[in-house]
Amino acid sequence: MENRIDRYFRALVENGGSDLHLSEGMPPKMRVHGDIEPIEDIILTREDMVELMEPICPPKLWKEFVEGGDADFAYEMDESSRFRCNYMKQQRGYCCVFRLIPTKILTMEQLNVPEQIKRFGEMRSGLVLVTGPTGSGKSTTLAALIDYINTNFSRHIITVEEPIEFVHPSKKSIITQREVPSNCPTFADGLRASLREDTDIVLVGEMRDLETISLALTAAETGLLVFGTLHTNNARKTVDRIIDVFPAEQQAQARTMLAGSLRGVVAQLLMKRCDKPGRVAVNEILFATPAVASIIREGATQKLADVIIGGKGMGMQFMDDAIWQKLQQGLVSPQEAYMKAIDKARFKNFLPPDQAALANAGGA
Repeated sequence: MENRIDRYFRALVENGGSDLHLSEGMPPKMRVHGDIEPIEDIILTREDMVELMEPICPPKLWKEFVEGGDADFAYEMDESSRFRCNYMKQQRGYCCVFRLIPTKILTMEQLNVPEQIKRFGEMRSGLVLVTGPTGSGKSTTLAALIDYINTNFSRHIITVEEPIEFVHPSKKSIITQREVPSNCPTFADGLRASLREDTDIVLVGEMRDLETISLALTAAETGLLVFGTLHTNNARKTVDRIIDVFPAEQQAQARTMLAGSLRGVVAQLLMKRCDKPGRVAVNEILFATPAVASIIREGATQKLADVIIGGKGMGMQFMDDAIWQKLQQGLVSPQEAYMKAIDKARFKNFLPPDQAALANAGGA
């Protein structure tokens, strides 16, 4: 039997949207190519929200949501439509957000991400961090990288996710996917268990606390290839975030561990296209070198930008250079490039006069 909410999911899919937003006291809305727009002109009541939300939510999680105010799970409407679901309570009442997860895993070529990212999949040990703000396509890029390994190498890959997003069939590799909290209580528990499960590669869906980050560094040091995600915009902020999680008295040791285990960082942003509807990914890529290890040990992360710019011949890529390339190709507007850039002065002269005046007034 069809659930009432499925018609909103179909509207999202048909319009090429990425997220569905339902909130008590508000009309239903969806995000399409980065912009939020209404689906229909009705105000959702508490009764509407319960009728939309409860049928697709596992009973145990619905009870947790009603009592505690939060729940996360995945819902599959049909073979080609799967959603990451977040339920929450807010000022007006019940609220939920659904992210469309493509069931077909795209290849690195189809995503048009830099070819050199494949090198991370060919490594045998160490820590690789894929970073970016929420909704920047981190999960999609990681899924393509895992699929590349799965297609070309014989490995045992364990993923620890909340919830499981992309479902990987085992190809050349064995893939074991574990969901928090239904298959393991926490990310840290799943990561700790992976050390005893004849694992070659472990993907940690989110590295957000001291225990998980500490275990990821230990696992990388002991010979596993660990992929993790963080909500940071570039390589420098990523390294700083990892170290800052540790108490002050442990940070020197953490810098030493990270310097020894880090293999690279892929930072990703999505930019709105100006040549056609849609968005395009831009990446900053850092490969670990002796110079990078030395910088991390010293705590001098402000030097990482120079290493990345100077490491172009090794496949490294600075975020502003990636943005510049998309601007030169006519894929993004000067304003979009300016807004996403780190060094805004580099892009200010390309803005239309009225926007440049505003930028100058803002002191950017």
